[in-house]
Amino acid sequence: MTEQKRVLTGVTTTGTPHLGNYVGAIRPAVAATQEAGVDSFIFLADYHGIIKCHEPEQIHESTLAVAATWLACGLDADKVTFYRQSDVPEIMELNWIFNCICAKGLMNRAHAYKAAVQANVDAGVEDTDHGVEMGLYCYPVLMAADILMFNGTHVPVGRDQIQHIEMARDIAGRFNHRFKELFVEPVAMVDEHTAILTGLDGRKMSKSYGNTIPLFESEKKLRKSVMKIVTNSLEPGQPKEVEGSTLFEIYQAFSSADEQLQMRQAYADGIAWGEAKQIVFEAINAQLAEKRERYAELTANPSQIEEVLQFGAAKARKVAQERLNQVRDAIGIRALK
Repeated sequence: MTEQKRVLTGVTTTGTPHLGNYVGAIRPAVAATQEAGVDSFIFLADYHGIIKCHEPEQIHESTLAVAATWLACGLDADKVTFYRQSDVPEIMELNWIFNCICAKGLMNRAHAYKAAVQANVDAGVEDTDHGVEMGLYCYPVLMAADILMFNGTHVPVGRDQIQHIEMARDIAGRFNHRFKELFVEPVAMVDEHTAILTGLDGRKMSKSYGNTIPLFESEKKLRKSVMKIVTNSLEPGQPKEVEGSTLFEIYQAFSSADEQLQMRQAYADGIAWGEAKQIVFEAINAQLAEKRERYAELTANPSQIEEVLQFGAAKARKVAQERLNQVRDAIGIRALK
């Protein structure tokens, strides 16, 4: 059983990372890998990606973009286990084993499945399972396999994902009780202080809303995006409130406490929105400029990223093969002697 703190993070490969992903997940996760006594596993969840995305090229291109983003943002592949989910086939075998012990009723309670059923009910569709595929329905089982294969002790998640960690705990407990105690029951790590950025239109920054600022777009495009951030109609010289200001919220994520005090004063003094947006752009650009350059180098050389992922897969499979051998033995699938 794993005694060391092992933090496991999965990143779905269905899009291009944006500022909200960077502030809410990538930056804190990379910082956490540098803490003493923490064993970090970070993986590209490409099999999870095909649950909702049925565009092969998007999955492929996103895999490149996401991997390059993490590496450009300072992830040290020598210090963490950084791998692609599909390169560790042992996970899929464990997924099947867990399917054989997971109660159907547990999956019936999954938020994503219930939401799909409710959408059919609201639309007056007679078959409440219309459009529901098994990938969506069994998604929490695969997530449990991702975590338990490596006995992740702590899993950083948003509040909407806590249920999946509870399900992984349930599956681990069932296996331990029915066969042999092999799995640690993971703990959800929910950082209440993690920044959730607002998008260009004032709603949560999300690809589904089309209101994101891509993380590594060009400097020119970044400035153009910042200039599109919605503000009110107050004129220059009129005092402005920082509360409820999307512009100030984003600035907070890329500035020091002293800089934020200065910006608060500038708001109170009636700074013009154009000037405020220029300051915000400069703050974001200062933090991302070197990373953007590194990202461009990486994406121009995909084979370099592939090499890093294969290195990580070899480390991950060493752990996974040992765990799967223990699991197989526990359930009675072993060599005849």
